Amino acid sequence: MLKFLFSLLVLLSLEVIAADVYLAPEKFLQNHFPTGVPKASKVWMKGELSEGFKKIMSRRGPRLMKYWKNDKKTVWILGEIGKTQPITTGYVVEDSKITQVRILIYRETHGYEVRHPSYTSQFEGATLIEMAKLDRQINGIAGATLSHRALIRMAQLALFMDSQVGRK
Repeated sequence: MLKFLFSLLVLLSLEVIAADVYLAPEKFLQNHFPTGVPKASKVWMKGELSEGFKKIMSRRGPRLMKYWKNDKKTVWILGEIGKTQPITTGYVVEDSKITQVRILIYRETHGYEVRHPSYTSQFEGATLIEMAKLDRQINGIAGATLSHRALIRMAQLALFMDSQVGRK
């Protein structure tokens, strides 16, 4: 029993070590709101929002989502499972277009290449042409298929949510 607990402790500590923090979420927000990060806005996920989340992400969503808004810009810090671990990503949407995608925290053991600007810059200028479809093809990376798909879903979600909160 003691060997089992020790092995479990070692495995759990490896999971913690495996998280690569490329940019703290707080710093990402400060970069996009240099004169001061606005108070987080909250939106209840019900009705059309809940259905949209479910269609895009293929799962039920949270009851409440936070975002940050200033003029025509919204900033979303989203998380989605790649293969087995969450990928925390920041999305900036201005005038219904993605202006930046940044991997903030990457916890997977493979597919970390999605963090490079050569990959994330493909999202710049992307819009939503249907609830669950970007207006462009985002080229994947060999060995990062599930991370690639997670980032596309989160981009679709950020654009969809921006279109919904922009009405208010």
